[in-house]
Amino acid sequence: MSDHTVRLLTAADELRTSWNLFRGTLHVKPGSDEEWDRIGEALAESRVFAAFDPELIGTVRSAAHEVVVPGGARLPLAAVTGVGVRAGRTRRGVLSALQTAQLQDFAERGTVLASLHATEGAIYGRYGYGVSTLSRTVVVDRRQATLRPEAPAGGEVSVFGLEQALLHWPDLYGATGTRRPGMITRPAHYWPMNENQARRLDGPVETAVHRGPDGVDGYVVYHVERGEGDRQKLTVFEFHYTDPGAFAGLWRFLLSVDLVDDIVAIARPLDEPVELLFTDPRAAKITGVEDETWLRLIDVPAGLAARTYGPAEPVVLEVTDRLLPANDGRYRVGPDGAERTDTAPALRLDVSALAMLYFGAWPASALADTGRLEVLDDTALSHVDTLFGTRRSSWCGTFF
Repeated sequence: MSDHTVRLLTAADELRTSWNLFRGTLHVKPGSDEEWDRIGEALAESRVFAAFDPELIGTVRSAAHEVVVPGGARLPLAAVTGVGVRAGRTRRGVLSALQTAQLQDFAERGTVLASLHATEGAIYGRYGYGVSTLSRTVVVDRRQATLRPEAPAGGEVSVFGLEQALLHWPDLYGATGTRRPGMITRPAHYWPMNENQARRLDGPVETAVHRGPDGVDGYVVYHVERGEGDRQKLTVFEFHYTDPGAFAGLWRFLLSVDLVDDIVAIARPLDEPVELLFTDPRAAKITGVEDETWLRLIDVPAGLAARTYGPAEPVVLEVTDRLLPANDGRYRVGPDGAERTDTAPALRLDVSALAMLYFGAWPASALADTGRLEVLDDTALSHVDTLFGTRRSSWCGTFF
């Protein structure tokens, strides 16, 4: 018999308690009254489930966004965050109860996809999530890096401090974001949380805005701090742009910032050609490739039907979903779309492996080689690789 109950939170005091419980699971001290005044209203727009015994012992939160899927369509997305269980109550089924309640809630409300950033990589696969976008960290030696003479010239750059930039961030992202599969919208409730993260940093947070012939076409948000030894480090948290001129122009600006040794661009797309900008490509070092977001298909038929597919022979997939069995079934996927079918399957996989295919982060052949899916027809793998492949690397670019 369960020794805890799970329910949706609505009262402001409970929401604040759940927020502080989550911070505690990350070994962060409770938030201040000032922080709560900043984010409390936005947090109230989230859906927060909590477990009680009888005090609050676990929590999980989600907020409504939209996500771009391959082909350009936007689908309703639940951005999941705030997942934590109080120390001393872990590994007793509390997280599973919270995840189950949240997934059922998503399904009842017609949410098609859910996504999260995983603090630990061994947890979320058992709830149907799979690594769906990857990112890399790039470190550029500012004193070694010189842009090639044929790099696009770029336009004008203006720099704003945090207080002024806060007024412009939503419009800047609206003008330059959601350009790749995997990118998400940033509704009004997102920005107070983003501001709160920026205000926790020591020292100034700057925003550089690039303007091309047609107006704003890119921006970066960055912060300078002391790195290893005596080296000064400029960390880029946001970098969005619409065209090569803005991409090169913003890098030209970053290289011009004085008293900086290393420029660290975190969580960048795998196929972003930073090193090709420089006369010496070794000025840019790739210091890590990581899972960026994990995806969960809540409504498999709707998710498969919404994206486009590459030019290959249709393939029938048999999908299983332990927690949301309405998704169980066979799906014919081809260049003309996806639909349920009774035809014999060529591949058999669970919903977490399907999530790894969905944005093209992993080819079916790689999943087969590692036992993540069952191959019933050897000729199908190459077709699925083409069907689910994307021209550009999928990438989220938003931390939540």
